[in-house]
Amino acid sequence: MRREFTSEPAVPSGSAGFAHVNQEMAVTMQDPAATSVAVRVRLDIAYDGTDFTGWARQPGLRTVQGVLEESLSKVLREPIQLTVAGRTDAGVHAEGQVAHFDTTALPDHDKLLHRLARFLPKDVRVTGIRSAPPEFDARFSAIRRHYAYRLTTAPYGAPPLLARSVVVCRPGVDLDAMREASRKLLGLHDFAAFCRRREGATTVRELQRFDWVTTPVAPALAAGTGLVADMLTAYVSADAFCWSMVRSLVGAVLAVGEGRRTPEWVESLLAERERSSSVTVAPAHGLSLIAVDYPADADLAARNAETREMRTIPEPDGCCGS
Repeated sequence: MRREFTSEPAVPSGSAGFAHVNQEMAVTMQDPAATSVAVRVRLDIAYDGTDFTGWARQPGLRTVQGVLEESLSKVLREPIQLTVAGRTDAGVHAEGQVAHFDTTALPDHDKLLHRLARFLPKDVRVTGIRSAPPEFDARFSAIRRHYAYRLTTAPYGAPPLLARSVVVCRPGVDLDAMREASRKLLGLHDFAAFCRRREGATTVRELQRFDWVTTPVAPALAAGTGLVADMLTAYVSADAFCWSMVRSLVGAVLAVGEGRRTPEWVESLLAERERSSSVTVAPAHGLSLIAVDYPADADLAARNAETREMRTIPEPDGCCGS
């Protein structure tokens, strides 16, 4: 069954961290007046996923969706439900997450942005608010999603200011071999070996970018150690990702860089039709959703129809399935 996000009842979750609500903030954002016609609003969102049990609302657990929906519902004085571009796992971050909701409150975007800045906890921010056409769907309209996976080769570990978003790998990884392995995965393939199985779901994806960039760690982030090591970032882009795909891709290529596997082994995984037990899933905290691309407004409806045709079962509560 296809899940229609916009028709599901919106019930704010009981997220942690809102026991002491400032009643001054719980005011209507109707400006100038409410309307019976719902309008669509797009949110750009960033969060540190460390202390969240993923994006998706779950009873009794602190989730990004739960915290945002509770805040929006109290500020707008109506139940709000978000539809998101990509559900992230526990520990996964976002710098360019996108969501939408429908409201009859006609919110003033600038006022809402400033009030949410005061109302939300420090580990989640709404960075942009804008009106969206009725055809815009944060999930189904997306044409491309971009992730970054960040590692460091610092012998002393990750600098403290980066420790929640950077994974430590052994020094001396073979970057040329990693780049060769990554290139072998580009294009339209069945990535079943890299995905957690979901009955009836396709694992065919078009991997459009998978490359590695090195940058020095800023001395100011090295916590006075005087040591500066390379940051190693994987940039991964595709039309969509199946569940756990990005971290599995990174884990497989990192095995090549550490000399445990060859680039040819990575390529051979594309012939498998089941998840491979030989692929290690990289830790969640190194991954961040950095951007989502959408077509021009005139092409939104066609994109929605195309995406719904390809993905007609509910999205999982796991990273990178969209």
